[in-house]
Amino acid sequence: MGLKPTVLVVGAGDATGGAVARRFAREGFVACVARRNGDKLAPLVSAIEGEGGAARPFSCDARKEEQVIEMVGTIEREVGPIQVAVFNIGANVNFSVLETTERVYRKVWEMAAYAGFLTGREVARVMVPRGQGTIIFTGATASIRGRAGFSAFSGAKHALRALAESMARELSPKGIHVAHPIIDGAIDTAFIRENFPERYKAREHGGILDPDNIAEAYWQLHKQPRDCWTFELDLRPWSESLYGVT
Repeated sequence: MGLKPTVLVVGAGDATGGAVARRFAREGFVACVARRNGDKLAPLVSAIEGEGGAARPFSCDARKEEQVIEMVGTIEREVGPIQVAVFNIGANVNFSVLETTERVYRKVWEMAAYAGFLTGREVARVMVPRGQGTIIFTGATASIRGRAGFSAFSGAKHALRALAESMARELSPKGIHVAHPIIDGAIDTAFIRENFPERYKAREHGGILDPDNIAEAYWQLHKQPRDCWTFELDLRPWSESLYGVT
């Protein structure tokens, strides 16, 4: 059997990352899904296979260079060429800057920014010789707007956006589409349901983002013709104010 086209989703959790993996798997991609604890990927892999797709889980701490290099190499050798890579690690925390420790700030930066660099660099290295590929970095409101209590998260997401923009300028002429969707609003997740029940009620009238609809937007980004590539698009429910500003 020949190698199949592959999508790599780093940060394949129970919401956006998982939905993206399932969406691409329905189009015939092998979904290579990764998170630090690979054992937690079993339900997602089962769901993809239950829908007739193919998936392979990877335990990978994306902050560790050697682990990212090994994962990308294994996929290229054993699964197939990585045509699409999605970096979807969040690391959202809320602390007053007066209470933000060095450890917290560094850890958030490592997860949301440094890991994005390692992932982006390694997949670019295999895509550029082929002259094609799509790299998507998931952004947030914090990517373009700092907010009280989110100095660590905003700093990391700003850095990730700058990385994506730099990569887009360098790699677009080489046939690589780099995109940075901004998720500006609450997502329909167990975390929101359990911790913000009043906010979760907005789901009843389409007031929070559905992960499957986010995944559809990512699929459409990948399918864009190269004469009309989008670098950045904002995804928010109809009821959300622009970047939280009224």
